[in-house]
Amino acid sequence: MAPFSGPDAVLGPFFFGVCDGATLAINSAGGVLGHKLTCKSADTRGDPADAVPAVNQMFATTPNLALVIGCTSDEAASVVPIINGRKMAMFCMTGQSEFDKVPFPYFYRLVPPDLEESYAMVAIAQKLNYKRIALAFGNDIGSQTFVQPAITALKKAGIVLTTVQTLDLKANTFRTEAEAIIQSHPDAIMTEAFGTADPTLFSEISQFNGGKMIPVIGTSAAISPAFFKSSAAAVGASTFAANFHADNLVVESSGPAYQAFSRILLTEQNQIPGAKGNITAFLSAPGGVHLYDGINLAALAMVMSGSTSPSVYGPDIIKIGDGVPGATVCYAFADCTASLKAGHAIKYEGPGGPTSFDSFHDSTGLFQVDTFSPNGQVNVVGNLTNAQLRALSG
Repeated sequence: MAPFSGPDAVLGPFFFGVCDGATLAINSAGGVLGHKLTCKSADTRGDPADAVPAVNQMFATTPNLALVIGCTSDEAASVVPIINGRKMAMFCMTGQSEFDKVPFPYFYRLVPPDLEESYAMVAIAQKLNYKRIALAFGNDIGSQTFVQPAITALKKAGIVLTTVQTLDLKANTFRTEAEAIIQSHPDAIMTEAFGTADPTLFSEISQFNGGKMIPVIGTSAAISPAFFKSSAAAVGASTFAANFHADNLVVESSGPAYQAFSRILLTEQNQIPGAKGNITAFLSAPGGVHLYDGINLAALAMVMSGSTSPSVYGPDIIKIGDGVPGATVCYAFADCTASLKAGHAIKYEGPGGPTSFDSFHDSTGLFQVDTFSPNGQVNVVGNLTNAQLRALSG
């Protein structure tokens, strides 16, 4: 359940491709309790109003539904209560802070609240010694949730906020916003705006700024081949790569969990739009890594509980993710299932790293700092500590 059309349409096909990869691995290992898993898409259009009939249609037309993944910040506030009311487990890619405070028993999240990611962006600005920052975020719900925490964190960091610009994702020019940003003389721009918005803004800033790009700090959503390709086309690959940093969740880049994940994505890359020839960004994008882990956690919980009903298998997601004393650590569905069948308690650790779920079913990891090479390769250039983020919290 995600946007497959509208300004955020890049998200849906990517999530679906990861789902195909994860279920391929699960089915190759015998499936779940004799069942094969399949993936089906529901298009929310990135709009909370359109998402409500989409989720109702999903329930009406999907027999044997066992798990929902996706549900981004664009529509989570409208669909999570419905999905939860249907007692259906879900792993959502939303950072909205309301889910830190309101318990939904069937809601699980492996990504941080947007406010923490806002703090991470400001921490990057501090590391780069930027003194003046402009904000430019899309007018969609998911992007706007970054703005106020960023403003608060910038103030706490002693960094001057030069201007706040809201980008209409349906617009095809941002000349007014570009000129306002240039005239505010920032050292860098903190931004998230999906579709063509950010690349168009970068191009127009360069055009009106004597051919010079203003450095950019992006969110983890920018670590995608589609974003790199469109931004590189707008200002040139070398120029963009030299002027871009983003926060990203720390994910494993070696070891058995990463090997299993990368092997599956390499198998499925022809089915994932934009992945062929540029798979590295998909291997580090939180959306792919953590939805893959969510699918595996749920499937293993089904095996452990002997049921595909979320009301039965749901509690075992936490047990398998966090582990119990003496649990066998395992890294892929096949190995974990073998341990379960042998009578062992297990602790699943996927490419997103170990989990630590709180009472709201949130498990958030650490942040790293990513850049791009001119060929689109993702590079990890630093890490951010919890102490750095806490120092910027409101």
